[in-house]
Amino acid sequence: MPDKDTTMTLFNPPHPGETLRELCLQPMGISVKRAAEALGIPYRRLSRLLAGRGSITAEEAVRLSIAFDTSAQSWLTQQMQHDLWR
Repeated sequence: MPDKDTTMTLFNPPHPGETLRELCLQPMGISVKRAAEALGIPYRRLSRLLAGRGSITAEEAVRLSIAFDTSAQSWLTQQMQHDLWR
């Protein structure tokens, strides 16, 4: 086991909702309402995710991967990294 001095220090990873808002929705000019409808996610649920007050589920990760040509694993990894840091 590596000693503490040689291990990588964790940083504060962004909540995946922040990534979704800043890298997907804002650049494309997509409103929360329109995104929720297109993703098949209730508006309140998506709003909570974007505010960092909810965790992305596996189903939501799949929906996001299809909508934004990403991988479901990338969304779940972001969520896991955020959860572990907290």
